[in-house]
Amino acid sequence: MNIATWRRRFKDELFAEFARVGGALGSPKRLEILDLLAQRERSVEDLARELQLSVANASQHLQALLRARLVQARKEGHYVYYAVAGLDVVRLWQAIRDVAEERLTDVESIAERYLGKRESIEDPAEAETFLDLVAKGAVVLLDVRPVEEYRAGHLPGARALPVERLRAAGACLGFPRDCEILAYCRGPYCAFADEAVALLREQGYRARRLRLGPPDWRLRGWPVVSGESA
Repeated sequence: MNIATWRRRFKDELFAEFARVGGALGSPKRLEILDLLAQRERSVEDLARELQLSVANASQHLQALLRARLVQARKEGHYVYYAVAGLDVVRLWQAIRDVAEERLTDVESIAERYLGKRESIEDPAEAETFLDLVAKGAVVLLDVRPVEEYRAGHLPGARALPVERLRAAGACLGFPRDCEILAYCRGPYCAFADEAVALLREQGYRARRLRLGPPDWRLRGWPVVSGESA
């Protein structure tokens, strides 16, 4: 085999492996699956309900991600549970999201069409100072995701208040009127926090959404804790 042929085969085989990852990500549903699994481990049935897919269809998407080693699976009884294979996978998904946000104007226009103009706090300037304000009660931090996601990992000092529970509570919230309330959910394009902020403002609270969710905090090396609802 001459050197030119050897180099060509080497590049062909190498880039074919890179393409396995790219191919696995070439589906809107698979990207959404990674976004959901960045929050917590889920069963096939759970993902199928969230994505409004059949179990068979959800399983096919998961198998494509599994073949590319982007997710991992474990079996418990009759159920199979999936999780992201590592923080590098979450970083990859977020890089795709950020590049699309930067390069494709439709991303922002779609978000605005469905969610309106959003007032969000970007990265807290100093996570330590921010968490100190939460600990002192100067800021009420609400995790408005489903409680299972809160238990799997939430920001320190956050209170679990899923948006459905917030909607049902009405005026009976009992938060101090002189402090600011910050609500967060899964990340920049999760609408739970937008709804929570709207509900809180209707009750006369000073409320804003925090753009980042727990996966974003993990990737920055900031603390994320797990456990039962506060």
